[in-house]
This record gives sequence, structure tokens and C-alpha cells, in this order.
Amino acid sequence: MPAPSREPYLIDSHCHLHDPEFFTPEQQLDFLEDARQQNVRQIICIGTSPADSLRARAFAESHENVFWSYGIHPEEAVKKEDFKSLFEVLKSSSLVAIGEIGLDYHYPSFDKQSQWRLLEQMLSLAIDLSLPCSFHVRDALPDFFAIVHNFPSLKPSVLHSFTDSKTNLNRALDQGFYLGLNGIATFANLDCYRTLTPELLDRLVLETDAPFLTPAPKRGKINKPGNIAHIASWLSEKLGVSVSQVAEKTSNNVRKVFNLPNPEAISCPGSS
Repeated sequence: MPAPSREPYLIDSHCHLHDPEFFTPEQQLDFLEDARQQNVRQIICIGTSPADSLRARAFAESHENVFWSYGIHPEEAVKKEDFKSLFEVLKSSSLVAIGEIGLDYHYPSFDKQSQWRLLEQMLSLAIDLSLPCSFHVRDALPDFFAIVHNFPSLKPSVLHSFTDSKTNLNRALDQGFYLGLNGIATFANLDCYRTLTPELLDRLVLETDAPFLTPAPKRGKINKPGNIAHIASWLSEKLGVSVSQVAEKTSNNVRKVFNLPNPEAISCPGSS
């Protein structure tokens, strides 16, 4: 394998590369290699249901510098499963977070009470395991902030795919959250990212949410972890700083929040 670049590396803090619904085994290997070529050294595969989280675990444990989270998406709350009976699966050295969890009021069929109960269960689990969370919150930030306020011992965590107002961005920062920035910022004129200062780099993490939210200039193609490089380039232009500064700051943030080890270049079977 070629020696890793000495340039500051990138980390994809939120993707779904493990999911066979979206990626063939061949694509998974190709996209891991592509990530290595783009100097993306670490990847976190995010679970969205108990079964999906187990797939994320298996994928992470099969690949170097890939990690996973145990999560139950708020849309799963209506299934009313006994989620606590599933928590024993969590013993794994590559488990780095609980998520994605949260609240989602976007579609008219949502059940607030079920989502609140599930979120509270997941927050309790995160505290019991001393893990941070990756939060999915859509059209529900006031309720989310109110619920999380009741869990003051929660570790600093990430608001994944943050696209809300500038006011709520500042509120999130005031409450200690990190913000997940992905391809949406590169093609949507979002109020929260219209005016940015380099100081915000201290609280940003980069993510692809692959296979979704492909950044410009790759719109129309399946998203992959290597596209973090395009998001970093957009952010460097927006802030007037170098891509190296963006990579160093955001990767340090990911490693701090999710307690990742020192990385080596991502490898896959057959690389040399």
C-alpha cells in the first residue's frame, strides 16, 4: 500500500456504506479504495435500525479504520419494538456512538409520543455506555432541545445534517453541539451557512450521508465517502482558508467527539 499522505486527512463522520440496499459488495470495496485515494482515513457507518446497526457492526469489524454506531431512526419509533432487549449486541471495540437517533416531524404520519419515548431510551443508553450521539432532527428542534436538556451528563454530540436557521445554529452551539455539514451546503442556499467565519471550524464535522446528498459537482451520482473532499473544498472557499486547515480542524473534531484512534490509511482486501 502506498504511504499515507502527510497532508491533514479527512474523516467521513456519517455514512451508510454498509447498507446492501444501496451498495453492492463491489461498490463497497471500490468506494473504500476511492476514499483512501482522497485521503479520507476514517469512516463511521451509522445505524438506523437494530438490524441495520448489526450490518454496520459487521462491516466495520471487517474493514480497517471503519467504525459504527448503534441507532434507531425516529421513523422506526412507530414499530414499538422492545428496543431494550436488543442492547446486548453493543459490545464491540469499533462502536463509537449511539445514532442516528432523534426526532422527525417532517411527514404527517409521525407519532410524537413514540418518538419522545424512543429518544429518551436512546439517550439513557448513550449515557450508560458513555458514548456520544449522532442526532437526526428535522422540523423538531424545540422539542429536541427540551428533551436533551433533561440529560445533562450526555457527552458532546453531533447534530447530523444541520440545515436549520441561523438562530437555531447559534442555539445548538451554545448548548455544546457539533454540527454535521454535508453536501446539502454545496448546492442549497441555506440561511445557516450563508455567512460563516473560520471560528465555526471548531464545531463542524464533515459527513457525506452516502448514498444520499451527493455534493456539487457530483450531483446525480451515488454519494460515497470520498466525496468528503468536495465538501471540504466548498467549505475552504466559503471560509477563505486552505483545504488543509478544514481537514485538520474537522478531523480533530470527529476524533475528539467519537474518541477515534490515530488513523492509518483505509485499506481493503487486495490493496498493496
